[in-house]
Amino acid sequence: MLAALVLALFMAAIEGTIVATAMPSIAASLGGFALYSWVFSSFLLMQAITTPMFGKLADLYGRRPVFVGGVVVFMIGSVLCGFAPSMGVLIAFRFVQGLGAGALYPTVTTLAGDLYSLRERARVQGYLSSVWGISAVVGPLVGGLIVQYAHWSWIFWLNVPFGVLAILGVTLYLHEDVAHRAHSIDLVGAGLFLTAMAAVMLALTEAGQWGTARLLTLLAVAFVGLTLFLLHERRTAEPMIDLRQWRDPLIGLANLATFTAGVMMIGLITYLPTYVQGIMGFSPLVAGFTLTSMSIGWPVASVLAGRLLVPWGARATARVGGAAGLLAGVLFVLMRPQAGPLWASGASLAMGVGMGFLSTTFIVAIQSSVDWARRGAATAGNMFMRILGNAVGAALLGGALNLSLRRSIADLGLSGTVTVDSVQNLLERVPGAPSTASATMTLLHGSLASGLHRVYLVVFGFTLVTALLTLLLPKPELH
Repeated sequence: MLAALVLALFMAAIEGTIVATAMPSIAASLGGFALYSWVFSSFLLMQAITTPMFGKLADLYGRRPVFVGGVVVFMIGSVLCGFAPSMGVLIAFRFVQGLGAGALYPTVTTLAGDLYSLRERARVQGYLSSVWGISAVVGPLVGGLIVQYAHWSWIFWLNVPFGVLAILGVTLYLHEDVAHRAHSIDLVGAGLFLTAMAAVMLALTEAGQWGTARLLTLLAVAFVGLTLFLLHERRTAEPMIDLRQWRDPLIGLANLATFTAGVMMIGLITYLPTYVQGIMGFSPLVAGFTLTSMSIGWPVASVLAGRLLVPWGARATARVGGAAGLLAGVLFVLMRPQAGPLWASGASLAMGVGMGFLSTTFIVAIQSSVDWARRGAATAGNMFMRILGNAVGAALLGGALNLSLRRSIADLGLSGTVTVDSVQNLLERVPGAPSTASATMTLLHGSLASGLHRVYLVVFGFTLVTALLTLLLPKPELH
């Protein structure tokens, strides 16, 4: 069972690092650099919406059918992504992938809580968290090799064998007796939340391009949608997100810190390869390897947190994670092109240590504070906040980068010559790509460097908030 869970989680985890490594090449091949962040946002938004719903379904129907269905949908989305002819179609198929991932994450993590005692669970959650670190080794390596020697489509098609093996393992070895009861799925809440978050992310991403009236309209839609969502969640019998759980100080603060950690994590995964490849001028393989440093910090920190959680307590281990994340934020802000990939790898290592301590601590502490009937929903709620942080972070950071690039291009008087999409020429030269004068390319290089520095300033802000939230955590009783 544990092997099957690790395979499924690895399939989903490697998707983040391998796609991030290949994205500069994908953007150069398909065009549409202005839509760069939406390749991540579309996946994460759908995953965020469906994670609480599938966590609830796992409590109602059992873990196995939700798990198997999620793996099947994820594999279908992966195959379709490989055939995408344009950036817009790729984004649409990423929604399908996100739907499947929304079922995978909560069921895998909840099953670990079901199958193991507290002392075992801390170690097992550490192992599962370390899968993210291992994927950070394999993902960039495989992604860089595929981009360099094959077609980028294979980064999606590689998921299929892992999914098949995970389904076989769970089908053969997971036997559960679920007491079915009357239930309802909060589709209204999901629709309201999807509307509100889509409006927010569109406003963040397109802030530098659309007019004030359109942006204000989007923000109004987001405000109304979020207000209606919160009112609906308080009144419905079986809400998408059980807001009552947030009254527990541990769960509330842990979920908020998980959200801010999700933003800082996506800043690393999404834009570190772009910086190393587009600004420092290294190959996709080297750009991918800067992410692998996270693989040293994340699994070691996850396993270490699992072993220290009981003797130290959740508050102490969470604070270690917050401090490591803050160090990563400082390193990102101070990073310069001449620093080289070793500096980028150091920031990646610190981020891995922070995420390893935070993710293991929060999941185990939350699962230990609720009973079996609420464990799936509580686990999904925490994972929802991390994924939501990823989604909002991708849109926020993408919008900050696009806005900075557009302003810089206008200030340099290049508006009639280049666009934001011209940045793809810095990432990779492909046959048929429009040529750009070297002087113009130098100016565009400076604009991209300045824009990515602003992105890392935002990332630093979220690492600071995460560290402060860990200081406010109560001292929980681990049962």
